[in-house]
Amino acid sequence: MSDTLTLHSARSVVASGQELAEGGAAAYGFAPEMVTVLSPVSSRAEAIRALRTHVMAQHINLGRRALAICAPSANVGCSFVAANLAVSLSQIGVKTLLIDGDLRRPALERLIRPPQPSSGLAQCLQSPDEPFGANIDPAVLPQLSVMYAGHATANPQELLAGDRFRSLMKFCLREFDATIVDTPPANTSTDARRISGVAGYSLIVTQQNKTFVRDVVTLAGQLRADRAMVIGTVMNQA
Repeated sequence: MSDTLTLHSARSVVASGQELAEGGAAAYGFAPEMVTVLSPVSSRAEAIRALRTHVMAQHINLGRRALAICAPSANVGCSFVAANLAVSLSQIGVKTLLIDGDLRRPALERLIRPPQPSSGLAQCLQSPDEPFGANIDPAVLPQLSVMYAGHATANPQELLAGDRFRSLMKFCLREFDATIVDTPPANTSTDARRISGVAGYSLIVTQQNKTFVRDVVTLAGQLRADRAMVIGTVMNQA
C-alpha cells in the first residue's frame, strides 16, 4: 500500500433525516453523512478533498479511470468514502459514475436517495440485451451519475464473475472520467475481490481501533493476487 490517509470522525451509519440538495439535484435526498454536499466546510469534507487530491495525483491523472473502494470488514465507512469521493470528484468537473457494487446489502440508496425506486446493477447484469445506460441515474449532481444496486440478488458472485460485468466496466471506462465502485465487506464474500480484479485498482478503507492490521495486509495480498493494484488506504476515526 502506497499511502495512508486519515478521515476525521467519518462514520458509516446513515442518519434518518432527509436533506435535499440545491438546484438540479432537488429530487434526490442526501443523508447527513454526505458531507461533500451538505457540510462542505466541515473537517470531514476537507478530509475527503485531501483524499480526492491523492486519487487525482496517484490514479486519475495517470489515466486510470476505475477504482473499487474495499474494506476488510463491515461498518468502517466504506460506502461513506465511496459516495463522498465520487461527489468530490464531480465537484471539480470530473465526469464521475458511482456504482453500488454491494448486491447483498446495498447502501448507496440510503446515502443518496433517488426520488423513486431505481433499477441498477442487478438488473443490468441480469438483462444482457438492455443498454448499460438504461440502469444509470444521470445528472444526480452536475457531472455525477449513479448506478444503484437495484435489488438484492441470490447469486451476486455469478453475476460479478460474468462477461456482462466486464463489458459494463469497459463501457464505464469509455463514458466516464472516473468510475467509483462501492463494494461489500471482504470478510463476508469474495465480491469485493471480483470487482477489484475487473476494475484493476482498489482503495482500502479501515477504521481506527476497529480494523486489525493483519486483516488489511491479508486483503491487500488477496487484491494483488487478483491483479488489482492497491493505491492506498484510508483510516476513518470513530
